Amino acid sequence: MSIRKIIEIDEAKCNGCGLCVPNCAEGAIKIIDGKARLISDVYCDGLGACLGHCPEDALKIVEREAEEFDEEAVIEARGQGGCPGSRMMDFKEEDNESTGELISSGDIEINIKPQLKQWPVQLKLVPVNAPYFNNSDLLITADCVPFAYPNYHLDLLKGRSVVVGCPKLDDLQFYIKKLTQIIKENNLNSVTVAYMEVPCCQGIVMAAEAALKAANKDIPLNKVKIGINGKK
Repeated sequence: MSIRKIIEIDEAKCNGCGLCVPNCAEGAIKIIDGKARLISDVYCDGLGACLGHCPEDALKIVEREAEEFDEEAVIEARGQGGCPGSRMMDFKEEDNESTGELISSGDIEINIKPQLKQWPVQLKLVPVNAPYFNNSDLLITADCVPFAYPNYHLDLLKGRSVVVGCPKLDDLQFYIKKLTQIIKENNLNSVTVAYMEVPCCQGIVMAAEAALKAANKDIPLNKVKIGINGKK
């Protein structure tokens, strides 16, 4: 190892927005547990292409002992694909019939179009400043809901931005903090929380209520409870 220029991330300043991730062509930065992290010294070329994209000034170039930049390792890692969860995508509206799923029964055919207009969807991964949040109706979904409710896409997801999480398995305080940031930093029209009837799912409702209160914004909150039998 030698002394060279390399990126340094101030986790205290980082808000997990993820804007630095797509601006690192080498794929050296990923959002992990709600924070931007340098995943390996060998992926960072030290040129700082990501610096101008951080709204919190959490990135800087420092000189320290680090492994040499390895272009071949970068190419190999990108070739393996990696997890697309940290790459923000805002899907354009498409009217092409090929984007739908054709369902047929006898003489009847129905073309069902998916209503998801963004990626990622996991609350831990979404950037708080993602363009698909601003001026949108936000749907906060417990992750069991899309499995249980057969009309999820057309009844709940259509026309909304979405975040997904499990209040039983994840950190509820993180949820409250992340949702508060999303609500504060975007002009939301409404918030809908879809949750299961089981008691452990009430946590996601509590997180939504707490985040709205912490953000101090007067935004309508709609609550949709789904039964384990798939009925509202």
